[in-house]
Amino acid sequence: QVQLVESGGGLVQAGGSLRLSCAASGIIKSINAMGWYRQAPGKQRELVATITSTGGNINYADFVKGRFTISRDNAKNTVYLQMNSLKPDETAVYYCNALVRRLGFGSYEYDAWGQGTQVTVSS
Repeated sequence: QVQLVESGGGLVQAGGSLRLSCAASGIIKSINAMGWYRQAPGKQRELVATITSTGGNINYADFVKGRFTISRDNAKNTVYLQMNSLKPDETAVYYCNALVRRLGFGSYEYDAWGQGTQVTVSS
């Protein structure tokens, strides 16, 4: 009913940049917070950054502050993550998350996840 599709992952050298995108589609009435998480092999999924519906409140994990920028385009139901100065230990699958109010479901917020996009940073 609601799909999140990430794109923009790939292989990059240490110090390089990537821009991830995540587009939401389906029976969407509105989208509240959106965010990015990542999971490296053998590790738990961790928060990278979140952004509220208006973009007025943005939260970053300490380890990405100053290097990553989250943004969103509400007209396109899309959230972005600009990643600069990437490090090898940031190799992970990056997941998009969104709190979605769906048509016909009142004010209930559905916790939607994308399938993930692989980011590999070589040394």
